[in-house]
Amino acid sequence: MAWFVEAKDPYTGGHLWRVSQYAKLMAKHQGFSDIDVARVGLGGFLHDIGKVSIEDQILRKPDRLTDDEFSIIKTHPSNGARLLAAHPLSDLVIKSVELHHERPDGQGYPFGLTQTDIPVEAAIIGVADAFDAMTSARPYRSPIPKEKALDILRENSGRQFDSQWVDVMLQLEKEGLLDLIIMHSADGIPLHECPSCGPVVTQPSDANESDLIACPLCNAQMQLVKSDDGWSAQPTGHYADAVSNQPKEDSALIQRFIAQTVAPLTQS
Repeated sequence: MAWFVEAKDPYTGGHLWRVSQYAKLMAKHQGFSDIDVARVGLGGFLHDIGKVSIEDQILRKPDRLTDDEFSIIKTHPSNGARLLAAHPLSDLVIKSVELHHERPDGQGYPFGLTQTDIPVEAAIIGVADAFDAMTSARPYRSPIPKEKALDILRENSGRQFDSQWVDVMLQLEKEGLLDLIIMHSADGIPLHECPSCGPVVTQPSDANESDLIACPLCNAQMQLVKSDDGWSAQPTGHYADAVSNQPKEDSALIQRFIAQTVAPLTQS
């Protein structure tokens, strides 16, 4: 179901994977157990699941949201918690899903919790989610440079973001670990930009050279090219059929995610 979230918004390709990876890196950096790292990573992957209930025209809006529209967006943490509540394993992630938009200064949502009441996993994912949102393209702006995004985290440390986890993100940057995730949709696979209309185009993690991918909005087709510098996508001048270009889950990525992130939970 989490995969439907990315299918609804052509500008958020790879967001769930990236937030999960940032969150796991932060947890590992602070010495969390393998089980707790896995739990934080799973929460990162599922944190936006409540957006499946948000109307497409709001998620896909090419301009900034109105106050009323933003009020609707703010329902997604509670919606996500309700979706997961009946699942027998919901305790692993439900706090991450419901509370990742809470803030230390009490100005977050849905409950306006303050620093001491925000679970650590939600605080981690709140920082990871915000950093990825800033460094990713949106319909109304280009990605913010990494350095500027880190400055924004630093400036809002202790108010919007938990200061401990801001410091960890800054340390991860010093260690050169963020560039492996920024603007990627899987390990070693960069996002591609549609040259016609702008959204990111996600490359399947098991794609081969010369495979074709297409923009989720305008269906402009691109061919994958692999070189010593990595992957790129070259426009073909053709357009994919809208029916065949419907979003598909990345089964290979999901299987790897289960093996790397969820499997340690079975040891608990």
